[in-house]
Amino acid sequence: MNIGQAAKASGVSTKMIRYYERVGLLRRADRTNANYRDFSSRDVREMLFIKRARTLGFSVPEINKLLSLWRNRDRPSREVKDIALRHVADLDARIAEMQEMADLLRQLADDCAGDERPDCPILTGLGAA
Repeated sequence: MNIGQAAKASGVSTKMIRYYERVGLLRRADRTNANYRDFSSRDVREMLFIKRARTLGFSVPEINKLLSLWRNRDRPSREVKDIALRHVADLDARIAEMQEMADLLRQLADDCAGDERPDCPILTGLGAA
């Protein structure tokens, strides 16, 4: 199937398909005699895998490793679990950081009168060292 058909079947844009091919997540597609990309159903399954992994926030290097493990039927599952758990720990840390940011902004907004006066604890807080 051509790149447009593969994009439709996978839900991945043609631009992203080209990008995934360029960075090595997808193998280079076969080419027709007219030099058009010719994707297989296996390629589409890999696009779906990449799309789902990106939705879960995995980085390109993590997805590359996961794809390598997915393609290797003799892989030990502990490697996959290790990657997933490291990613969960990273997500938890980022969530905690964002919660702290939201709490601080909420407090600054609560301290701001939000009226015609020029004093603004939000701006003061943002300008603090």
